[in-house]
Amino acid sequence: MGERTVTRADLCEAVYQKVGLSRTESAGLVESVLAEISDCLERGETVKLSSFGSFVVRDKGQRIGRNPKTGEEVPIAPRRVLVFKPSAVLKNRINESLSHN
Repeated sequence: MGERTVTRADLCEAVYQKVGLSRTESAGLVESVLAEISDCLERGETVKLSSFGSFVVRDKGQRIGRNPKTGEEVPIAPRRVLVFKPSAVLKNRINESLSHN
């Protein structure tokens, strides 16, 4: 399986090929969807895409970490992290592709 990174441009081209919008309209659509997802996540909302998965923002509290070089303890500031949880449908699709090779 070749490892390939799909870019925004690739997504825009796929929408252009499959939906029939112009390239400009396709790019605008992709940008609008990504902007809406980003805005929701920034507000701390969960984004659930049926048959695909969920993007969840989690709060991590402050904790003590360790510098691996020196062994010195350092505080790690509280932060928000983004987690993607794939749906069962997506997991099954990914695993089916393994059995077809």
